[in-house]
Amino acid sequence: MPALLDRFEADPSGVWSELMDHLCPQLDIAFTAGFAALPRLAEIATASRPETVGWVLLAAGAIASCSPGLSDADSPLTVFSAPIAVLRNLTDRRLSQPTDAEEYVNLLQALLSFEGVAIWDRCLDGLQTGEYEVDCPYCGVDMFIVIGQDDSFCRTDDYALQEVRKSPLQPARTQELEGLPRRLFTRALADGQEGLAHGVRSLFGRAACPDCGTDFSVAERVVAGWML
Repeated sequence: MPALLDRFEADPSGVWSELMDHLCPQLDIAFTAGFAALPRLAEIATASRPETVGWVLLAAGAIASCSPGLSDADSPLTVFSAPIAVLRNLTDRRLSQPTDAEEYVNLLQALLSFEGVAIWDRCLDGLQTGEYEVDCPYCGVDMFIVIGQDDSFCRTDDYALQEVRKSPLQPARTQELEGLPRRLFTRALADGQEGLAHGVRSLFGRAACPDCGTDFSVAERVVAGWML
């Protein structure tokens, strides 16, 4: 493993997939070696150039997202708190620099991983792809939440009738955002990611099922789907 990490330091983008196969396959379960690699990843990130540091931070963020929460005394987030603090600060700095929406969202999730924020450290990617798949809390129909800069809506597909039913999203008002949603919105605006900031308002807003009309919280249905 030390040799692989040395190769990763020399060529992060070229070795990323191979490294993650050994440390955090599929980015959803981390081996013990993955957690043990966090101090070395912090060293590599500290020495990395701006154009390559993102690969290192994303690798470490994926590993951290697999850790038990801070309430667990043996959590790697606690055991490796010093290197994780370094990784968190480097990620915070990188987010304030110009980057595209995809990298920004991935880094934002990494930041939340280093802070021990559960669920949303893995569920923000729909802000970049523009779509979440959820189900209605009342009738159970599958729906797609589409979050776009020009139009945001909830839709269902009736394949038998070849119809698409839509209902508009109701973005949360800025003054209604509190806690993490408020922080994500404010952060995206401050970093020049206005489109993502608008997406945060939609993600933490409300929608109505196009089939039965049930009103629901978009974020609550996203979390419910992730926890299945």
